[in-house]
Amino acid sequence: MNLEAWIAGRVMDQRLISTPERDLVSPYRLFSRDEWAHLRADQPLTLSVDDLTKLQSINDPISLDEIVAIYLPLSRLLSLYVAATQGLFKATQRFLMAEAEPKVPYVIGVAGSVAVGKSTTARVLKALLSRWPNTPKVELVTTDGFLLPNAELDRRGLMQRKGFPESYDGAAILRFLSDVKAGKPRVTAPVYSHLVYDVVPGETVTVERPDILILEGLNVLQPSRMPKDGTVIPFVSDYFDFSVYLDADENDLHRWYVNRFMTLRQTAFRDPRSFFRKYAEIGEEEALAIAEKLWTGINLPNLQDNILPTRQRAGLILTKGASHRIQQVALRRL
Repeated sequence: MNLEAWIAGRVMDQRLISTPERDLVSPYRLFSRDEWAHLRADQPLTLSVDDLTKLQSINDPISLDEIVAIYLPLSRLLSLYVAATQGLFKATQRFLMAEAEPKVPYVIGVAGSVAVGKSTTARVLKALLSRWPNTPKVELVTTDGFLLPNAELDRRGLMQRKGFPESYDGAAILRFLSDVKAGKPRVTAPVYSHLVYDVVPGETVTVERPDILILEGLNVLQPSRMPKDGTVIPFVSDYFDFSVYLDADENDLHRWYVNRFMTLRQTAFRDPRSFFRKYAEIGEEEALAIAEKLWTGINLPNLQDNILPTRQRAGLILTKGASHRIQQVALRRL
């Protein structure tokens, strides 16, 4: 069965019955790895091993097999969705009898926990989408740049909640997305340095009318608190045309985070400019205890309270196994 048939189909499948509540029908179609890989059809492989080496993050292995089985079918799906959205936009313009407007970028959100591999997924998607035959212009922006500066976080007593929803300049993210969707010719976003663990003063990245924009971040699917009086309060996800949530077992996320921390002690943390330089100079046992504390005290609560609850808002859920290999794909029904 081809991809179009899967998208258009409305036949109820027992695989869609949620495990904890079997009396409820899931809004997702579930695919095993092999079933999803079959939907690649004729989508060409445009990445090499060298390309992957440049795209992957520390402790987030990804292979050409993963690209072929998971990301090529996803690239094919997105090509269909982008074309359909462009057609819908033109139809709306005809209905409104409006003059031609600037093209509206197709916006993709990528969400998930710390250490789950969001950065690698976002970079792989950008590389694949930009290699489509019509060579669209694809931009990637992370929400890290919209974190409040450390000085402001200190002033508000939020340094230990960095990465939680309240540690971001939410209004700035919304303005950025609103301007991009409005077709403004040049829109800037702040830049974050993981080396110095802070927003870089005065440094920005400029987005110039892309065909596709990928926005990657922990809380991009987080809704605002609903107003009781019906006042319009936009969500970041209101600007998304599609969204991907990277999922994994909590124990695996814990292990990946600690392993990444310990690996960084031997690499980036050794840079004299690194905010975390002190962790490269202490003993391994002490460093391991700190990594565990950071996970249990900051990253795990953020995952449980803010990130994981947004999983069911995604258009696509990619579930990883213990080796980072994606085992299951859930595609939201139309």
